[in-house]
Amino acid sequence: MSSLQDQLKNLGFSTADSDTPESTAAPAHPTSRQTQPIRIQRQTKGRKGKGVTVLFDLELETADIQTMASQLRKKCGVGGAVKDGTIELQGDQREAAKAWLLEQGYQVKFAGG
Repeated sequence: MSSLQDQLKNLGFSTADSDTPESTAAPAHPTSRQTQPIRIQRQTKGRKGKGVTVLFDLELETADIQTMASQLRKKCGVGGAVKDGTIELQGDQREAAKAWLLEQGYQVKFAGG
């Protein structure tokens, strides 16, 4: 059985410390901003009938989620919050949020009924 270093070389990876890569790997960032779409859902449960728009499946750092939430709140002209890695916007803002996210290059899907 060949060593791990030999196997890595066969795949195009170098185990030596050099400045020139041996392979032309795919770019670090895919063409879209995320590998899976951001899901947008309207929720009313546990909110005394008041509807909120929730964005989840965000593959972003906490600071980036905070920035995105701030921009979405300004775009939609509503309040909102970031809770447990999701963005909540007051009211039914699904269409406006989808339009803004598509402009930014994200994939978007509506979730729920």
